[in-house]
Amino acid sequence: MINLAPISETDLHAYIDGQLTPERAAEVEAWLAERPDKAAEVANWQRQNEALEALFDPVAGETVPSRLDPHLIARSRPVVRTRWPQMAAAALVLLALGGAIGWAGRNFIGPNEREELIALAVSAHALYVKENRHAVEVAAATDLDHMVSWLSNRVERPINPPDLAEDGFTLIGGRLLPGYEDETGPAAQLMYENAARERVTVFITSALPGGQKDREFTTRDNLDAFYWGNDKITCTVVGDLPEDQMKAVARKVYQQLTWRPDGAA
Repeated sequence: MINLAPISETDLHAYIDGQLTPERAAEVEAWLAERPDKAAEVANWQRQNEALEALFDPVAGETVPSRLDPHLIARSRPVVRTRWPQMAAAALVLLALGGAIGWAGRNFIGPNEREELIALAVSAHALYVKENRHAVEVAAATDLDHMVSWLSNRVERPINPPDLAEDGFTLIGGRLLPGYEDETGPAAQLMYENAARERVTVFITSALPGGQKDREFTTRDNLDAFYWGNDKITCTVVGDLPEDQMKAVARKVYQQLTWRPDGAA
């Protein structure tokens, strides 16, 4: 009997990305058939990939810049040989400049900011979609211009509510919410509803320091959340819809807010 090579996490990710040979893919499938728990995990990875590809299709196929190639970064990193006296002197300098370093470090974006914004968006959605009379602070039907002007001024970015009419959703209104500490300032939450009384929310803040582009799809507390950030805004679309419908709505929001983040046509 031929002993198959062990199936690794690398094999599983390559399988999802369609990068395995047909023979190796068949081996992975046979391995997963005997491990339902792992098969479910892989299926979830595939679902996330499909959701990201559907939502971010305009940018999903972009080539990673050569300057971000980990091999080039590793080769270009200098080898430092430091003696103990030099290390002690460096430690003293770092202590003296600790405050300044901490302040400068505010512009480096890590996963915590993104995760916190997603958590805030999901929590706000879960809280307010249950409301009837107080789902929003300002109703779009009676005071749309004021709502747009007010939220835009507070978030310090033009808030142009996406048009989701083709997907059956009408803008109910919006409210002002806390953002991520002092990093983004306040957040604007826009709420939409369809004929079935299903609701989705769009959580918008100004860009995080540095304005790096980022995106993520995740599921929390049985709610789907599509997040992205650019040099203008961050945005998280939250809802509990059938998968295809949720992707379509999130894609529409992404396209409109990304293509005209400053209000341009």
